[in-house]
Amino acid sequence: MSTPGRTLDGAVIPAERIDTIFGSDIFSRTVMRQRLPKEVYRSLLRTIDQGDPLDPAVADVVAASMKDWAIENGASHYTHWFQPLTGQTAEKHDSLAAPDGNGGVVFNFSGSELVQGEPDASSFPSGGLRATFEARGYTAWDATSPAFLMRGDNNVTLCIPTAFVSWTGEALDTKIPLLRSVEALSQQALRVLKIFGTDKGVRRVYTTVGAEQEYFLIDRDLYYKRPDLVTSERTLFGAKPPKGQQLEDHYFGTIPPRVLAFMSEAETELYRLGVPVKTRHNEVAPGQYEIAPLFEPSHIASDHQMQIMETLKRVAPRYGLQALLHEKPFAGVNGSGKHNNWSMSTDTGVNLLDPQDDTHTNMQFLVFLVATIRAVDVHADLLRASIASAANDHRLGANEAPPAIISIFLGKMLSDILEQVGKGLPKRTIRGGTLDLGAKTLPQLPRHSGDRNRTSPFAFTGNKFEFRAVGSTASIAWPNTVLNTIVAESLDYVAGELERAVGSNPSPARLLQGVLGVLKRVIKEHKRVIFDGDNYSEEWHAEAGRRGLPNLKDSVQAFGVLRGKKNAELFKKYGVLNRSEYDSRIHIAIEKYVKQLGIEAETMVSIAKSQILPAALEHQRRTAEAIAATKAAGVAADDSTQALREFVELVSQFRTRTAEVEKLSAYHDADPAKHAAQIARELKPAMVRLREIGDALEAVVAAELWPLPSYRTLLFLK
Repeated sequence: MSTPGRTLDGAVIPAERIDTIFGSDIFSRTVMRQRLPKEVYRSLLRTIDQGDPLDPAVADVVAASMKDWAIENGASHYTHWFQPLTGQTAEKHDSLAAPDGNGGVVFNFSGSELVQGEPDASSFPSGGLRATFEARGYTAWDATSPAFLMRGDNNVTLCIPTAFVSWTGEALDTKIPLLRSVEALSQQALRVLKIFGTDKGVRRVYTTVGAEQEYFLIDRDLYYKRPDLVTSERTLFGAKPPKGQQLEDHYFGTIPPRVLAFMSEAETELYRLGVPVKTRHNEVAPGQYEIAPLFEPSHIASDHQMQIMETLKRVAPRYGLQALLHEKPFAGVNGSGKHNNWSMSTDTGVNLLDPQDDTHTNMQFLVFLVATIRAVDVHADLLRASIASAANDHRLGANEAPPAIISIFLGKMLSDILEQVGKGLPKRTIRGGTLDLGAKTLPQLPRHSGDRNRTSPFAFTGNKFEFRAVGSTASIAWPNTVLNTIVAESLDYVAGELERAVGSNPSPARLLQGVLGVLKRVIKEHKRVIFDGDNYSEEWHAEAGRRGLPNLKDSVQAFGVLRGKKNAELFKKYGVLNRSEYDSRIHIAIEKYVKQLGIEAETMVSIAKSQILPAALEHQRRTAEAIAATKAAGVAADDSTQALREFVELVSQFRTRTAEVEKLSAYHDADPAKHAAQIARELKPAMVRLREIGDALEAVVAAELWPLPSYRTLLFLK
């Protein structure tokens, strides 16, 4: 039984209530242990924990038990919940009830229905894997991810996490490659553990992830008055308000009551789903917030991350709010990201990226650390491309998010140890010591041996790496698939070097000598990717160029490197994606980029023509009439006349730039890559120019005439 705790508003709740809330809507191990026969339960756990094939007879028993549990909790339908290449989730609901032939109903749910579903695959993005007329696709039960109940206003649906595959057997989702990448990494990590003799009892190595989620909240009524937010989830026009984030008073500030009430309900729903959310706070920009979960196996974390985004969207309207997950809803203030905290762990509970106390003596840790460094250096272009999107282009490189140059921050202690390895056997680990705060009533604080670096795209933060460049709307499945795969390749390389260096059954002395030799060589070849300074500085950009690090400044450049033979062969070699599966993802990413910016451009033109221009012309008319009346009264109005001339010129420029965006957005090329290049080269700059004039008009047009809620209202009305 859990210990008593407190609710989010501070009220004490009994231990029994905590147990009731957390995980109450998932078909958890506790539920399975209570409901399933012992042998069935053990067989299912072998599938979940050890990767054993699923016994069909087990599926029938589990399905019956799952059905009974769901119905007892109010469920009327079930769905195979999956993650197609839209970047979102998908579901098709089927009733658990069927006519019994006697005027009543019977509730049925078989093992075959649990294990396999058949949604129509024709309308999901496939990147050329399937033609529209080739519609068959299958969903396959992922027993490792708990089934859960999705509660609506008057309905409950049993959701079964699944993989989504084409009739031809090719992956059409984000989950299958992620699971494959974990298997690839596990195989290579076990080789390293075997060299050190620490593989006893270890069956698998998996990756863990804790993904922080940033988001904005705005008043829902205001949201519906902004066509750009409704269609694009970002403001395409909006003059900078006098107060933004310059006072730095929002970060970690007092959470507004309505926002706190929303957070409390969202967290309660997530607790019921077994999502271990831990942290909530105000973020840097006004109206921006963050929610962060604890660490979990990466494929579970990916499922939970999708549930977090859906829950934020679903709960916010209950409080008259709209959750915005876009990477850059508002210009001039920080955008939103998703910090992907990543590590590797054995199924016996050992974190392979935990340096422990005397790090300089922990050779196994140093091998896994250096292998990760090598992976990021060798595959920096691929890692950068994994987070490429039209929305993320607005963040990367600004003073709010890591730059497009991929580098690694290690901190003082680890950097010092790697320098020692370069010279021989490391002799020391820098200690952090304590901080004396100078007041007897305050405790002395233990200090870490290294600072943190918020500007680094890939920073070591104690016992994990934080990949900070992932976009806030993105599924974390693809970046983690890439990260797992490149580290698998690097562990493969390092394991091979170690096996050649130490041989079989090496003595401790030979093992140490061989490990040091491999570490020294790999560090020397790949230390260029390590940078502990200010990643925002111009000096770093110049230095990175001298080091030969890739600088893919926008998504179109990043998409280009994906086509490289090296990257396609990498995924094929480790069984993560075959060539057609890999090519399909490139095609989908480029196509999504083109479509998103096309929607934005058309929305921008529509707002310009139907809302901003009429308001500007009305302001112009009123101003002209006022000047005429002033002159008729015999009063000079030279300044007003000059101001009117300048305003008329501004309106003329606005018309011209609207026409420019409209013309460029009509461009089409059968080759999506060429179309994307045209958008980056011509359309996006034209949209920026149109916005500049539109925002200038907002600063002049009478507030009562301006048709769109202002930034001042959107960001500060809580």
